[in-house]
Amino acid sequence: MRHVIALDVGGTGMKAALAGADGELLHQARRPTGRARGPEAVVEGILDFAAELRAHGERHFGEPAAAAGVAVPGIVDPERGLAVYAANLGWRDVPLRDLLAARLGGVPVALGHDVRTGGLAEGRIGAGRGADRFLFVPLGTGIAGAIGIDGRVEAGAHGFAGEIGHVVVRPGGAPCPCGQRGCLERYASAAAVSEAWAAACGDPEADAADCAKAVLSGDPNAVRVWRTAVDALADGLVTALTLLDPRTLIIGGGLAEAGETLFTPLRDAVQRRVTFQKLPEIVPAALGDTAGCLGAGLLAWDLLTSTDRTEESA
Repeated sequence: MRHVIALDVGGTGMKAALAGADGELLHQARRPTGRARGPEAVVEGILDFAAELRAHGERHFGEPAAAAGVAVPGIVDPERGLAVYAANLGWRDVPLRDLLAARLGGVPVALGHDVRTGGLAEGRIGAGRGADRFLFVPLGTGIAGAIGIDGRVEAGAHGFAGEIGHVVVRPGGAPCPCGQRGCLERYASAAAVSEAWAAACGDPEADAADCAKAVLSGDPNAVRVWRTAVDALADGLVTALTLLDPRTLIIGGGLAEAGETLFTPLRDAVQRRVTFQKLPEIVPAALGDTAGCLGAGLLAWDLLTSTDRTEESA
């Protein structure tokens, strides 16, 4: 059976799969990234993991994987196949595409940015299926974004397109590690809500999920913290939809797990802010933590599709 290797590398763990042509995950596996052992060990761990997946495919499906896709965090140069920089993994200018291709017997390898790769999956086979223009915004430790156009994700001229978390929504506000003040992710990420709620309730262990539960119970402090986050998020999203005019706005990440506790006030807040803009459909992400793996698989299949077309035209 023809299949591809899909790898989603995170700061603490790696998710991997063998994916069929229809996007089905034929085999899934996970393991720690092992970042405590240093960047060289992380890279070697990725290569070993990929080689194990190749061997598994050969044993169980009668042939090795035809291609591979890998999604990594940080700054990525997909054209040159470089993992340029990732603060949480400690690497710089790693030629990951070439290293993987060599370990996997010369098969084509695609390298992608983790959020854009997850957005690709959400846009094609998840919550944005059928939308010609979408914006995927995961609300996690930070806030990133993926701009979807006709089945692909726009990386920008320098690979930084979609970084909505660093749109300034509160000028002169809280300092952000990026160097600005008042960035969206300092107010509306899951980490920001956790920090604000821990301070408000006096429990340093409290997090965003606890805040959402307290909102449902009517706790006034929780309602205040939640409203602050939703208002900031709505301000940032309206800026984005003014620039991009997406048909579908997909919200994912940890904060989206609050369900309608988030989506009902968020839809209302966005609607109050739009004037001439067309209001997009605002929906929760559908693929959860498999989005990165599914997207990496799509990148790999795209490589094969383009190769097949080239051979047909030759």
